[in-house]
Amino acid sequence: MTARLADIAAQAGVSEATVSRVLNGKPGVAAATRESVLAALDLLGYERPARLRQRSAGLVGLITPELENPIFPAFAQVIAQALTRQGYTPVLATQTPGGSTEDELTEMLVERGVAGIIFVSGLHADTTADVRRYERLRGQGVPYVLVNGFSPKLRAAFVSPDDRAAMRLAVTHLVSLGHERIGLALGPARFVPVQRKIEGFRQSVAEQLGLIGPEADVLVQHSLYTLEGGQAAGAALLERGCTAVVCASDMMALGVIRAARQHGLAVPSDVSVIGFDDSPLIAFTDPPLTTIRQPVTAMGQAAVRALLEEIGGTPAPHGEFVFLPELVVRGSTAAAPAAARGAAG
Repeated sequence: MTARLADIAAQAGVSEATVSRVLNGKPGVAAATRESVLAALDLLGYERPARLRQRSAGLVGLITPELENPIFPAFAQVIAQALTRQGYTPVLATQTPGGSTEDELTEMLVERGVAGIIFVSGLHADTTADVRRYERLRGQGVPYVLVNGFSPKLRAAFVSPDDRAAMRLAVTHLVSLGHERIGLALGPARFVPVQRKIEGFRQSVAEQLGLIGPEADVLVQHSLYTLEGGQAAGAALLERGCTAVVCASDMMALGVIRAARQHGLAVPSDVSVIGFDDSPLIAFTDPPLTTIRQPVTAMGQAAVRALLEEIGGTPAPHGEFVFLPELVVRGSTAAAPAAARGAAG
């Protein structure tokens, strides 16, 4: 069926000249207008021109380290929705223990002709990893954007939360409640977000509690980003007399709460706990978790915008887009135990 410009223009509410520009791939048409014309084509039962069909079916890869931590499905949902709205088809690739590595998943996506890839918390966040893998990807003509992790060695678009500011928010909140022995539970030290959280934490406890050097170092406990990891880190910090623990993920925070209960302590009357991410359903834990909300929606949408600019031939600025987190106060934080305040005083 031959498309009639007048019919399409009437359906889309635009001029025939605009329809012609869209169908011929000419510049100068707003994205919303372009989508209206394509929607009109679909509604009227016309086939899209091959050039537009190919673009609308373009694949974009999304690689995450896991899906057990609710923050990664949250990122995947935001990114997938944003890509779909722009006519792309998201392809989710997830690493599994003993399964495919990030490099293998990347190779699989490239073989399938993806237009670009978004990496969430990938090897770019690991200071010991070889970042030349990403340069090779660029050499293959595949644009990419990196979420949660920064490397000055890469000329790329990075999207991150402000981890240092997050720790300032957490420590300030706990100090205001009278806590003077505040622990930090986080993942392995080689990861950029971990290093930044430690920097923010150390600066905050130095400024607000006068703790520096070994006094501050003993309050930091590395573990794994899992419930069991949080439980192990929480147990260690509680044995060092901490009345509050800031965690690098909500999953770790749930582990700290479990450790507190195993020590016969109640949350929040004996121990306050703060998570990180504000994962889905975390408001419904027992007690509801005070946490640092990672701005997932804004970060995911920014990652998609940056990638589509790269795909479109107008590269986004190479550097880091940093988003401010937010403290969400719920039921897992309260005033420091009176005995602890008295001992500190």
